[in-house]
Amino acid sequence: MSEVTEISQEAKDVLLNNDPSHGYRVSGKNWKVAKQAHRLSSRGVSNSWSKKLEQRKKDEQLKLKLKELKEEKEAEKKARIDKIKEKREKKAETERYERLATVMHAKRVERLKRREKRNKMLKER
Repeated sequence: MSEVTEISQEAKDVLLNNDPSHGYRVSGKNWKVAKQAHRLSSRGVSNSWSKKLEQRKKDEQLKLKLKELKEEKEAEKKARIDKIKEKREKKAETERYERLATVMHAKRVERLKRREKRNKMLKER
């Protein structure tokens, strides 16, 4: 009724986790299953170094792209501001010229009036 099955030494080693590199147990209970240390948190080295380097490169590229976009946006804003300043300066200059023209025109009119008076006085003599 009971059948005894022969298990090879390799199968026993796999089942019992007997790795020859670890050596024999001190207690001599080699038939017991070797237990692993219980970890509540994940291992610290979950990512390989190459993956970390790749991620760093991607992050650097992203930062460079964002910086470039920010600089471009800042340049556009500065160009707009410069354009507005230039427009205001032109407007102020034209207003100044208009005021000068009115003053100059008034002076010219005054000169002409004096001339007319002089001519009139000369005619009356």
